[in-house]
Amino acid sequence: MNKDENQKIDPPWRIPGAAYVHIPFCAHHCSYCDFAIATGRDDLREDYLTALENELRTLGNPRPVNTWFLGGGTPTQLSPTQLERLILMLKEWLPLLPGGEFSIEANPDDCNPDRLRVLLQGGLTRLSLGVQSFQEPVLQFLDRRHDPGQVMRAIENARTLGLKNLSLDLIFGSAGMTLDMWKFDLQAALDLKPTHLSTYGLTYEKGTPLWKKMHRGDLIPLGESEELHQYELAMDLLEEKGFEHYEISSFAQPGWRCAHNQVYWANHAYWGFGMGAAKYVAGVRSVNSRDLATYIRKATLGEDAAFQSEQLEPHEEARETLGLNMRRMEGAFRPEFLQRTGYELDDVVGVEKNKLVEQGLLLDDGQRLRLSRKGRPLADWVITRLFQDAH
Repeated sequence: MNKDENQKIDPPWRIPGAAYVHIPFCAHHCSYCDFAIATGRDDLREDYLTALENELRTLGNPRPVNTWFLGGGTPTQLSPTQLERLILMLKEWLPLLPGGEFSIEANPDDCNPDRLRVLLQGGLTRLSLGVQSFQEPVLQFLDRRHDPGQVMRAIENARTLGLKNLSLDLIFGSAGMTLDMWKFDLQAALDLKPTHLSTYGLTYEKGTPLWKKMHRGDLIPLGESEELHQYELAMDLLEEKGFEHYEISSFAQPGWRCAHNQVYWANHAYWGFGMGAAKYVAGVRSVNSRDLATYIRKATLGEDAAFQSEQLEPHEEARETLGLNMRRMEGAFRPEFLQRTGYELDDVVGVEKNKLVEQGLLLDDGQRLRLSRKGRPLADWVITRLFQDAH
């Protein structure tokens, strides 16, 4: 079988080239977090790893991939010995191909040399630190437990051990945050010379402590115009400092984009293992149980841990692909989109597309449809309008 025939059988949107592994344990539940996490259950970490190993065994055979992404929760809540066990499991069932990317999310206060040494010996190539802010009042508002000094020490520890690819997560739009406060956080991050920055506008997810405070009237969210100005400042400052704005929330130094996340935005296939993890394989998207006890019980017994699963109709899958593509600054490339979905891009969008172009929110050169700079801060609204009145 030649290479071209093989690609026809196993395109990247059907066969996963990326693997996400969810570690739910956290020392503390931050007030804005709506992820699948577990606090105060460190006694179940070994049981969880056993369940995870059983879920990996359902693969039947090793499945080589280009990326690993360990997220949470807080993967670095695991002890060095537990991290070593996890990496050995992944190497057995999801061997990382040469030149592959191995990312892990971490809290600054967990990044001691012992943990980092185990991770680097296991092949870690990319550390994503949940910094969120360098200012105590903002950290307190977000209910974060680390302090700015721990961020500096985490980065120093990582660099001392030879890790070069360091990504920092920041949150803007907190109640009471001024433009100057946000500029301070951006500059503090830049001073640390990371390879990648992710900037997220604060969202009040239903049911979280922050959402409850908002609905009780205990806090007043930042206005939309203030949040818009903060996002625009991030674009201006980071691009001025040489970062590529390659996705709505993502900025990277040239050559340091997150390979794993680009799989999601292309709507290609990926594996997902662990509590609450999603996977997308052969056109079927499924999500594991978000309940720790249920996940451990089902996975340990070799049962399917998914609580929901769906396979979109081809036209719906094409719409989903376009929506994800539009998060990328490169947008959707018509020939690539046709090959990926079997649909012409213009047969998926509605009549609003031309209006959005006229309004300067979208750019369309005939080959590529993408957000303009003016459209980036309004991405969700623009993408929703793009599908209005579509067939």
